[in-house]
Amino acid sequence: MGIRVKILGSNSAAPAHRRHHTAQLLNIEGKYYLMDCGEGTQLQLKRFHIKAQRINHIFISHLHGDHYLGLMGLLSTMHLMGRTKKLDLYGPKGLSEIITMQLKYSETVFNYPINFVEVDTKVSKVIHEDDFVKVISIPLNHRIPCSGYLFQEKKKNRRLIKDLLPPNLSIRNITKLKHGEDIVNEEGKVVFKNEEMTMPPKKSFSYAFCSDTKYDETIVPIIKKVDMLYHEATFLEEHADRAARTFHSTAKEAATIALKAEVGKLLLGHFSIRYKELKPIEDEAKTVFEESYLAIEGEEFVLDF
Repeated sequence: MGIRVKILGSNSAAPAHRRHHTAQLLNIEGKYYLMDCGEGTQLQLKRFHIKAQRINHIFISHLHGDHYLGLMGLLSTMHLMGRTKKLDLYGPKGLSEIITMQLKYSETVFNYPINFVEVDTKVSKVIHEDDFVKVISIPLNHRIPCSGYLFQEKKKNRRLIKDLLPPNLSIRNITKLKHGEDIVNEEGKVVFKNEEMTMPPKKSFSYAFCSDTKYDETIVPIIKKVDMLYHEATFLEEHADRAARTFHSTAKEAATIALKAEVGKLLLGHFSIRYKELKPIEDEAKTVFEESYLAIEGEEFVLDF
């Protein structure tokens, strides 16, 4: 399945022009990862027929309201719907305190445990790893501590050539073939060569989520050659001074980062409410980096063969 990125929200500051606060759902081999959780995220999940209970990992970039104010509502709904499975919640210092305080004063105890993972927003390091993906933090240059997240698919298994497989081949030997091993008999003699019965694995993809940040080339080495980059593009270049003052980026600056990092595709989001029409943002980015696209809500961007 590769990596599928569903855009749930793409606006900054406040909902406007039928656009919602920042939120994205990553689907990697059927596993769901939620990126930021602005106001209205759970309604967007329902709108696009996504089952919230399948989300086991939530990554919050920073503690400005347009990136996490939908979180408590989503967590509460999971509780009310009978969730018992553990949820991993990643974010900067203070996030666990915010959630714990709200639970304390509402005298609520969730049915399920939350594993809070505090992200050091000043360093880039592995913060999550499972059978399918490795997640690395990306220090971003914003007004308050803020982190992006780099998702790297792990190397996939080799693909079996089913027509060449002998009948009654054991599960154990099938697994060996997928892992690149030859099949040997009890004497250690090679019976079936792996290269003759399998094909190379499908490509593993990478996706970088860079939420609020001013133009900062220090992230380039971390996101070098990622297949797809989401980078905020709050303003057009004509408002570059305001972008700098508010620690945000212009579409041109986002595209410049994409160009310098040699990424495959750039997604633009976190649009200012001053822009009702978004085409000028995409057009500006394309003057620097042709593979630039708007992160329109409801659209899904797919990295796969």
